[in-house]
Amino acid sequence: MDMAVNRRAGARIGVLVPFTNTNLEPDMALLCPKGATVHVARLGGYDVDAVPDAAQMAGLGASSIDEPLRLLGGVRPDVVLYGCTSATLAHGDAFDRELAATIRETTGAETVTAAGALVRAVQHFDAKRVAFASPYVPSLNDLGIAFLRQNGVETVSRADVPEDLGNYGQGAMTLEDIVALGERADSVRAELLVLSCTDMRAVEAVAVLEARLAKPVVTSNQAMVWAALQILGLPHNGVPCGALLAAAG
Repeated sequence: MDMAVNRRAGARIGVLVPFTNTNLEPDMALLCPKGATVHVARLGGYDVDAVPDAAQMAGLGASSIDEPLRLLGGVRPDVVLYGCTSATLAHGDAFDRELAATIRETTGAETVTAAGALVRAVQHFDAKRVAFASPYVPSLNDLGIAFLRQNGVETVSRADVPEDLGNYGQGAMTLEDIVALGERADSVRAELLVLSCTDMRAVEAVAVLEARLAKPVVTSNQAMVWAALQILGLPHNGVPCGALLAAAG
């Protein structure tokens, strides 16, 4: 029997995730479509004890991913998700596209970056003006807003967290924290709310925020799954996660 055909599921989703991230994998388990499996490799390249500011995240984005990518390639993924938004936000749109191309060439798999998925999701709604929030330090939020601007999206309102959160602090934000952050970020001019960060439990806040704000909410992990569904030609598994995934069927 051809082992390449004898698969447990019809599609394999590979994920590269920063090694302290504790929320991307549960989100992938929650949103993984039927007919697919998720396979994860962890990324180093940053100081676990330092605040993940613009310099730290730029360092992560520029660090070598050769070994985790080689190991992830062992499962022959159909699509690879680069699961850190801020690592490429810190460098800009051109870097993000080049990194995706490198992963694609190395693995032979279609590739989606978290930052790129956010942009694609915003464009799906044809939104030109957005609100923006994340657990990042303000200077990194500035770079995220610049990244959106490079893709024709204007940020008309934003919210920063009141203190500099460490790597584990970002992941420890509660649902209530995230809903409050999203509400502070929103404004009447914003057509859509962007919640950036793969280690923020924003997926769980989408339905609440969309009901309160009466507009779409796009998050890093939700957007990556949506983009993967498009590539794989698979429907959403039905778990409620806002207008973006509802449109995926």
